[in-house]
Parts: sequence; structure tokens; C-alpha cells
Amino acid sequence: MKTIESVLVTLKSGGLDARLAEIYGCPLDAAAPYARRLEDLVAKFAHVFPEPGEAAAPAELNLFSAPGRTEIGGNHTDHQHGHVLAASVNLDIIAAARINGTRMIRIQSEGFPLDVVDLDDLTIHESEKNTSSALIRGVAARFAQLGYPVTGFDAFTTSNVLKGSGLSSSAAFEVLVGNILNTLFARGEVSPVAIAQIGQYAENAYYGKPCGLMDQMASSVGGIIAIDFGDPFLPVIEPVPFDFAHSGLALCIIDSGADHGDLTDEYAAIPAEMKAVAAHFGKKHLSEVPETGFFQSLAAIRRTAGDRAVLRSLHFFTDDQRVALQAQALKANDVERFKALIIESGRSSSDNLQNIFATGSTREQSVALVLALCERLLAPVGGAWRVHGGGFAGTVQAFVPLAEVDHFKAAMEAVLGQGSCHVLSIRPIGGCWIG
Repeated sequence: MKTIESVLVTLKSGGLDARLAEIYGCPLDAAAPYARRLEDLVAKFAHVFPEPGEAAAPAELNLFSAPGRTEIGGNHTDHQHGHVLAASVNLDIIAAARINGTRMIRIQSEGFPLDVVDLDDLTIHESEKNTSSALIRGVAARFAQLGYPVTGFDAFTTSNVLKGSGLSSSAAFEVLVGNILNTLFARGEVSPVAIAQIGQYAENAYYGKPCGLMDQMASSVGGIIAIDFGDPFLPVIEPVPFDFAHSGLALCIIDSGADHGDLTDEYAAIPAEMKAVAAHFGKKHLSEVPETGFFQSLAAIRRTAGDRAVLRSLHFFTDDQRVALQAQALKANDVERFKALIIESGRSSSDNLQNIFATGSTREQSVALVLALCERLLAPVGGAWRVHGGGFAGTVQAFVPLAEVDHFKAAMEAVLGQGSCHVLSIRPIGGCWIG
């Protein structure tokens, strides 16, 4: 029986160090900080959800993790059933969870109000949209629809995937809840791909955000992966083994510092406009439209969908093709070609996709400023840079020569503030049960 006390003993004695080294892709002697973080998590769980008295034996305590993700190639291509190159990173949300014998899911995320979801009501709640309760309810609803006997549980979570960091904290949370339910109630039968799809369902239907599947897939599957979303129900996933550090590059994510909480309409406009172009051809997604047909019909498309929709669709076709070239470059260890493709992708996002700042925004253009700083700092030393993720007011991705990391980080944080530049590594394992 894994009680709070026994789990703490295991962590303190190094009993999970080998597992943690496997998950985070670090040497065994570097696992101790991850174990100490879990010790702190378990102590906080015990404070919020103390074990019952002797009359009621507690259920086992389990530990879980779901990583943030970085999008390496394919900016806004996933929702058009295109191609993506993505990876999980070494920042994650962790959870301690235990069945509570009720019909209530209670999740206490550190720094946030307690989420309580009644499993006897798994319908969509309009009043819950844009909340973590909506994500919990949506994931639980899908597991219940699949026939798994979901009951109540208590969980405490803590995260170093900063909200709004562009590393997709919402997808990591969905994957985390999916792994908890998979372990506690589904005997581990639900695959990482299916957990990602369940997370997307919760975000689309319950949370109210029309996201693609890339974020959830990268968090759930882990490592660097090339994904073909041609059939979103059966995505083709190919691991791309590559070590940026061994190739002389550090992966940095720069937080522009702008609030993008009110930009849902900006994000939603991109898939809507791309789908309007696809509809011109009687299709639902741009991946179904031949590129030659698109260019032959530009005059008519401009009249029906508008110029911005045309430009955004042009970005889709070029960035979708670029994903395969990026994966090929990494497999061939052609770092120079890879960096050139990263810069091409960033320019396409800026010029054609137009997700560098919100429509009509003149004072707030933080992502554009960060990109300009990256070019000034990295172009002379052989680095690469691009907008990262949804864009508008989020983050920028940079591949920085290792010798330049300290200078680059200091220069960025002098403008954007302490802690705005995150130096990350690729994590080999996605969302998982730790022990």
C-alpha cells in the first residue's frame, strides 16, 4: 500500500531516481532535484487531503507527470490536418492523486482555487468555459463515454510550465488528468495518442477553444516527433532522434511578457480563414486542397475569402512542406540546413500568417520586438529564431549556439525582465505515471 508516508520514504531513499532519470532524460546522479520536487508535492497533497482515520483505509497514492511542449516546425498547420514537428520539454506539471471513494473529482492546483467536478453531471457547462474545471469535466466525460468506471479522486498539482509561456500548460494539464484517469480507472489501456485526442476533445467542446491536436500529442507522446495529421483519428507519428546540445545548440523559449488571455478571437480567426479557403474547393481543411489548384484559383479566392485568408493559406502550404525538410535535416545532422528552415518558417509566420501581434495593435507588439532582438543577437553568430506556438502575444523560439547562451539570456532579460528567457532540453518521455 503506497501511503503518503511510504511514498515519501521511497522518494527520500532514492527509490524512484532511476525512473525519474528515464523520464527527464538526465543522468542518475541528476535525479535528486526531481525527487525533492515530488517530496514537496506529496507534503502539499497531505496538507490539503489528509489520510482518513483508521476506520477507513486510504487508497494508494500515485504520482504523475505531463510535460510542456515546444513546436519546432509547422506553425498553425495541425488544425488543417497537416504536418508538425514537435517535442516535449523538461518542464512539466506533476500530480499526486488518490481515489477518494466519492463521485467527486477534487483537484487542487497550487496557487489556484480548488476544482470540484461532480461525475454525475458530465454535460458541457457554458459557465465553466475557459476554466480548468471544464478541462477536467471534458476528460472525465470522454473516459466515461469509453466505458471506463471513473469515480472520484483527489489530486494536488504543481507546475513549472508557466501559464502563457507558449509551452502549452493547458495541454499538459489535460494530458496529466488523462494519465491519472488512465492509471486509476482504465488499467493503463488508453494509449498516449488516445489521451492526446481526449485532451483536444475537452479543450474544443468543454473549454471552448478550437485548438488543433499538436500540443496534446507532443505532451502525451514525448521526445521529438514528426506528426502527420492527415487522418486526425489515426495520426502518423515518427520519432526523430536528435540531441540539440550535442550539436552545439541550446533551445531557448523567450516569453514576450504580454497577456494573451483575451486573444481567443485572433487565434480562432486563423483556422476559420484557412477553412474558408478550403471551402472554396468544397473541402474542410487545406490539407485536402492541391497546392496547384490553390494558386490557379487565387483571383476567385480573394473575392470569396479575402487577402489575409489567401496569405494565411499560402503560409500553410509552405510551412507544411517545411516540416518534412526540417525532419530530414535533423536525421542527417545537417544543423545549418535546419537553422535556415527555422528562419524561413519564422518569416512566413510574420509575413503571411500574420500572428506576430494582434490586429490593430500599435503599442503592444512584444513578439515582433523579441524577434527583432533575436535577429540582432543571433544572425551574426549562427543562431535561428521564429515565433512559437499560437503567436500574437506569446513566445519566441530560438536555437542559440552554446557559447552564446549566457550573453543571449542576459541581453533578452535586460529588456524583458528576469526569468523571461528559458533554456530548455528535450524530454524523452511524455505524459506518464511515475510510480
